[in-house]
Amino acid sequence: MNLTENSNLSSRFNLKAINEKPLVVQVLVGILLYVNGLMIFTFLKKETFRETRYILFAQTLFADSALMLLTDLTLMGSFFQYPVHIIPCYIFCTLTSLVSVVSPMTLVAMCLERYVSICMPLRHPSISTPKNTFTGLLVIWSVSFIIPLFIFIVCFVYIPPGVLHLYVVCTVEAMLKIKWLADMRAASLQLLFFIMLSIIVSAYIKIMLVARSASSERKNSTNKGLKTIILHGVQLLLCMMQLLIPYIEMPLWKVNVMLFVNVRYSNFILFLILPRCLSPLVYGLRDKKFYNALKYYAFCGILVCNKHKIRDVKTFRGFRLLLCC
Repeated sequence: MNLTENSNLSSRFNLKAINEKPLVVQVLVGILLYVNGLMIFTFLKKETFRETRYILFAQTLFADSALMLLTDLTLMGSFFQYPVHIIPCYIFCTLTSLVSVVSPMTLVAMCLERYVSICMPLRHPSISTPKNTFTGLLVIWSVSFIIPLFIFIVCFVYIPPGVLHLYVVCTVEAMLKIKWLADMRAASLQLLFFIMLSIIVSAYIKIMLVARSASSERKNSTNKGLKTIILHGVQLLLCMMQLLIPYIEMPLWKVNVMLFVNVRYSNFILFLILPRCLSPLVYGLRDKKFYNALKYYAFCGILVCNKHKIRDVKTFRGFRLLLCC
């Protein structure tokens, strides 16, 4: 009798823990989507933020928001075991894979922009033009689409015709059932990660060399650029870990469903939500110009208007004192 009661209590506890996790995830995702949405709104409202670095930052916010939304829907589907037709699932997973590669590639582009700004200040205006920025964005999206598109095509070529009518719990693992395809995807992502990490490390080293020989006036901006690249490097490591998560989770599904759910929940927090918290920190809070505009729109201009009113009242009182004298 005691064993039965203990097993019932443990099953209830496990069920309660599983039910609480989606709520925690929704709160975190909701907060980050609100912050990112507010930053995108700030970017669109101000013409002064049409520089290359702010455009790349806005793309990072868009890609991060899209990835969080798509992955959150996938996570909730796996939590509640909601079946989806396999064709929409493949399209959904392909879009998720696309934006998951766009985000780290944009981080690399942002590091290169900082490198050009610090190491080649005279050429920076001619390189960071709207035309070059648009070309860079096109290259990022095109390269990011190669691996997901190839996997999408191979899945339709190799799966049996009867499978196309099935309903499955939509996860990335549904597209990686062919072993050689899963191995090819892992190898391609590892190669891409190595290339991106090499670019960031080389940019950091070159900026560090410039910082040593820079004058005292340029020291502050150069050191700030170094810190920005370090933060981007940490983001890149966490983002690329998120791309390798399916290969960690796939064996656990066959072992224990509860363990699979716990690991997926932890990976979602550590490798998807945490890196997306760094993007608002790098430009939203550290960039004074963007921070001031963000603060204005966050409070709907109330605080700024109140400050202006207080100044106007003080000016008016001072003018009245002068008249009295």
